Amino acid sequence: MSEGKVTTEKRGHVLLIGLDRAEKRNAFDVAMFHALGRAYATLDADDELRAGVLFAHGDHFTAGLDLAAFSPVFASGHWSQAEGGLDPLGLEGPRLRKPMVSAVQGICFTIGIELMLATDVRVVAPDVRFGQIEVKRGIYPVGGATMRFPLQVGWGNAMRWLLTGDEFDATEALRMGLVQEIAEPGEHVEQATALAEAIADQAPLGVRATLASARLGMEQGQAAAARRLLPDLLPILGSEDAKEGLASFLERRTAKFRGR
Repeated sequence: MSEGKVTTEKRGHVLLIGLDRAEKRNAFDVAMFHALGRAYATLDADDELRAGVLFAHGDHFTAGLDLAAFSPVFASGHWSQAEGGLDPLGLEGPRLRKPMVSAVQGICFTIGIELMLATDVRVVAPDVRFGQIEVKRGIYPVGGATMRFPLQVGWGNAMRWLLTGDEFDATEALRMGLVQEIAEPGEHVEQATALAEAIADQAPLGVRATLASARLGMEQGQAAAARRLLPDLLPILGSEDAKEGLASFLERRTAKFRGR
């Protein structure tokens, strides 16, 4: 049996991260999960990188977890994280601080949806097939779907699919807000990359602060996020990027941000 891998490619300020076990429909073994965590850590640590794209090689995003490989992990009571890596599900330890756009095609089951829910913007191919099918296998989702799915698309929308394990398509995902764009056939990765590049063109400190504030509000409530708004703005006001933003506005030109 092949061992799952993850590819990385720098494209300007964007890191493309690819699931690479296509012959097994990109089913996750522990090695691939660890490799993904290391790729996320690379994106987080490299100051030249400002956004990421999560995609998959082959015809399918992922058929889900290789349950035989993950049975010992589940028995241990916690997810197995790579040394020096970040949890790509955003459940344990520090989270990735930079925006991630996901590009999804073909089969996207179980952990595939949960990885998407942990990203910030989602683009899909028209052939995508979603399924949070754990209840059909005698278990339940443990990668974040029970928390994030209802929060992001609404209770009834989430329960319709979480409690039945039924499959749904790109049109339904767009209707309920799980995804933001449906690309033309074969264009989902490039469309997602274009979005990531548009994000990377903005002020990196402002983008990271926006992401952190929005997450805080979602996870700890509006009051917690409100308390941090002005205090977290103060250090940004003194940055080179803030000065550049004002200068570009006054000079009616496109800003060139440097992330400091």
